Amino acid sequence: MTTLPEPPLLVISDRSQAKRPLIEIAAAAFEGGGRWFSLREKDLPAAERRALLAELVALGRRYGATIMAHEDIDAVEAVGAAGVHLPSGSDPAAARRRLPQGLIGASAHSSAEAAALLGAGADYVTLSPIFLTDSKPGYGPAIGLDTLAAAARTAPGPIIALAGIGSDNAAACIAAGARGVAVMGEVMRAAEPETTVRRLIAAISGG
Repeated sequence: MTTLPEPPLLVISDRSQAKRPLIEIAAAAFEGGGRWFSLREKDLPAAERRALLAELVALGRRYGATIMAHEDIDAVEAVGAAGVHLPSGSDPAAARRRLPQGLIGASAHSSAEAAALLGAGADYVTLSPIFLTDSKPGYGPAIGLDTLAAAARTAPGPIIALAGIGSDNAAACIAAGARGVAVMGEVMRAAEPETTVRRLIAAISGG
């Protein structure tokens, strides 16, 4: 069974929604008990993204946190990040060849895609959109808890629920079979990210 960071709360960056610098939000998330963060800023120039990832990795070491990047395997290799999160349609096996010890995640938008990506070697998949989300309006219809439950029953590995998730519905995702939850706007837009992360962790931990 894949060992995921504990608690299984993945915070994904989006500086376009962020109320403060990403490094400050990450620090607040870690102070709140979070231990898993992925840098997603795909539109940043490669050098800037790599520098930011290096800063996050250094910060994460102080907390024992798992720091990843979305898609940018070059940056992950360069700064010693823990792994990479791949977009839908990617090849986890190719990423594994470059990051043999890395944590490899991938994005899925259906039960079949989730199963295929896990079968191809992803350590976990995010399944989205579970609920309607402000982060990606128009991202397609919410697939809901029933689809999440069906995917969790058949997938050969852990599924992380993504999109529209907050402390009010995170527990329902775990009850449906998700191994964890991923959040973006809920933490990026939060006036107090530390408090938001604490509430999310309490929700998925049954606290």
